[in-house]
Formats: sequence, structure tokens, C-alpha cells
Amino acid sequence: QVQLVESGGGLVQPGGSLRLSCAASGRDFSFGFMGWYRQDPGKERELVTSITTGGSPIYAESVKGRFTISRDNAKNTLYLQMNSLKPEDTAVYYCRIWGVGYSYWGQGTQVTVSS
Repeated sequence: QVQLVESGGGLVQPGGSLRLSCAASGRDFSFGFMGWYRQDPGKERELVTSITTGGSPIYAESVKGRFTISRDNAKNTLYLQMNSLKPEDTAVYYCRIWGVGYSYWGQGTQVTVSS
């Protein structure tokens, strides 16, 4: 059974930092794409950042220079380092792993940026 378990969310003040983790189990995802999405109530889920198997990342314009995605293929784990957080970064963050013929989502972790 495939599971993606996110952790690291929470409440942080504007300008602060958080590090999200997504631990995958149930199959080898070394050759899959990995990414982080976020969703605010009443809005569409949006792609924040993704990374290829070789480690090449892409970022949404709104997080460039502040967020860093990384992956540890040996541990089947995805990370998101979030710095200089803004109130508009508040959302539920989801990890996703996908490839040819499959797509898996985590359960989501709440990130709240507020003073």
C-alpha cells in the first residue's frame, strides 16, 4: 500500500521559516516526479514547486528565491524549505508523486503565516 505522509507544517510569523517533509512508502519512487502543491479554501489547488528524478526544480513565480525543494531518493523523501514566509503562503500543502500510469497524494499539512 502506497502512503505519503507529510509533516512539518504549523504556525509561523511573517518572515519565518518552515521545513516540510513528505515520506513515501510502498514502492520505489526514484524515477518519479515529485512536487508540492497548496490550496487555500475556495481556491484551486496550485503547483508550488516540482523536481525531476535528476534533481532539476521548477518554482512558481510567487515562491522563487524563498522556497527550495529537494529529494532524497534513498529515503523516498521529499522536502520543502520555506523561508521569508508571507501571510499569502498560508494554505494546506500537499505532496504529490507521479509518473507514467500513477499519481499519489499526501493528506496535506497546514501552514499558517500570521503574527
